[in-house]
Amino acid sequence: IFQGRSDTEVMLAAFDCWGVNEALQKINGMYALVLWDRQERILHFIRDRFGKKPLYVGWAGNDLVFASELKALHAHPDFTPEIDKNALALYMRYGYLHAPYSIFRNVWQILPAGRLSIAVEKLKIGENLASKIELYWSLKDSAEEGLSSISNKSEVEITNEFEGLLADAVKCRMLSDVPLGAFLSGGIDSSCVVAMMQRHSAEAVKTFSVGFKEGGYNEATYAKSIAQHLGTDHQEFYVSATDAQQVIPDLPDIYDEPFADSSQIPTFLISKLARSQVTVALTGDGGDEILGGYDRHVHIPPLWKKVSWMPYSVRRFLFSNARRLPEELIGVKAMRALSLLELKSREDIYKSLVSVWPATETRGVVLEGEVPLVPLNDERFWPRQRDNMSFADYMMLGDMLSYRANDVMVKGDRASMAVGLELRAPLMDYKLADYCWNLPLSMKVRGHEGKWLLRQVLKRYIPVGLFDRPKMGFSVPVGQWLRGPLKEWASELLSDEALNQHGLLQGDIVSRLWHEFQINDGSQMVPKHLWSILMFQAWYMRWMKK
Repeated sequence: IFQGRSDTEVMLAAFDCWGVNEALQKINGMYALVLWDRQERILHFIRDRFGKKPLYVGWAGNDLVFASELKALHAHPDFTPEIDKNALALYMRYGYLHAPYSIFRNVWQILPAGRLSIAVEKLKIGENLASKIELYWSLKDSAEEGLSSISNKSEVEITNEFEGLLADAVKCRMLSDVPLGAFLSGGIDSSCVVAMMQRHSAEAVKTFSVGFKEGGYNEATYAKSIAQHLGTDHQEFYVSATDAQQVIPDLPDIYDEPFADSSQIPTFLISKLARSQVTVALTGDGGDEILGGYDRHVHIPPLWKKVSWMPYSVRRFLFSNARRLPEELIGVKAMRALSLLELKSREDIYKSLVSVWPATETRGVVLEGEVPLVPLNDERFWPRQRDNMSFADYMMLGDMLSYRANDVMVKGDRASMAVGLELRAPLMDYKLADYCWNLPLSMKVRGHEGKWLLRQVLKRYIPVGLFDRPKMGFSVPVGQWLRGPLKEWASELLSDEALNQHGLLQGDIVSRLWHEFQINDGSQMVPKHLWSILMFQAWYMRWMKK
């Protein structure tokens, strides 16, 4: 018998009825919670399966402290922020922090699907809490179980089943007693979500998109065409360098710790735009990871298949000769693909593809600290028989363990929460993920296309000509901006004076990188390298400068 209508009350009743672990198996959604079991005197810290919502726990003097934002911990009189140098190396390697680490010593993030259960009488002041985190649900087990019994159903059956699951995931996330809308980028994922929203809605769904005035970065025109076809109430906002400049000073406050995905800027701006009219927005996040949507899922496995039979010494010789050619002659993407010849295994290739700084260069730019063990390189999180996994499936699992939870979710959650907007991601329904692990790879990646299954569903709602084009992503022209209107801001943060305030980074490497970038177009990777340093510097000036 319920006293009210809140989801919190339903969760409490579930814990009371089934116990914590069994109840967690039944909950489908996003949450971070702290539960005090008064009878057992156990304090539970719990995070949703895919890490959609954040939860930090740590020490402030002798006190156990916890919050959904790091900035809250600074309010405690005994909290002494000290940078974890290993976490800094981790950030520089990937451009974001991985749970269970935070940028501070003695503060940790609860892992996705993680539960930290503390018997308070046995708690030792200052102890490492990360070592006590357990998983109540395993992405590894989900992948292992699905891949062990691949479906032999027809393409039509699978498409119908997937469409039904996605429709249910969208419909249940449309339940809201406040104004509801959706992000519409013009890509396959968000278009599919919006199409299903409009199907379930009696009135025009409010949709929002952002575009860029610089060429090669703008998908807003596609979003507008799709919105017109579906009949949504659509609004768009074009981002200029001036708009970006106005957001950048606020990024350290929005993200609380260093975070270097430059699409954080348009994500904040589209959240701000949507919040002016709605309180909840659905997104297309999560489709790439379950259905092979990234270029690496599509193009890297066939390339590796072509060269993996060669002796390693031959591959290294070929790459060493190729790198002598001018980059503009063979192209940035081709050069990066050729660099894979220098790596020994598909595991090394994947880690290289998702790194901002390669392992050797990370140790160069960070004066102290080693990249710690994270799910990406922790055997506990990977199926035992990885050799039986396709290279594409291996990368998709890696993306779910690492990139999606620690980059995509962080980017969206912090940007939206900064303006009081709640984001919901139907494609991150765990039932959809379980279903997709059971599918043959050909239903995800086919030829030169990823997300093949999602494309088949979308064809039922939108003409192919409106969405069949190369993937653009949500990137921003940060390289152009750093040579133009953001140059002065960046120069100040990368100056010797600014770098010497903490002595954590190799100043001569940073200075050389900045100088080379200014005099030469160089590699497209350079802005990512620079942005990771700039975001750390901006964060340091906000939270650590005395």
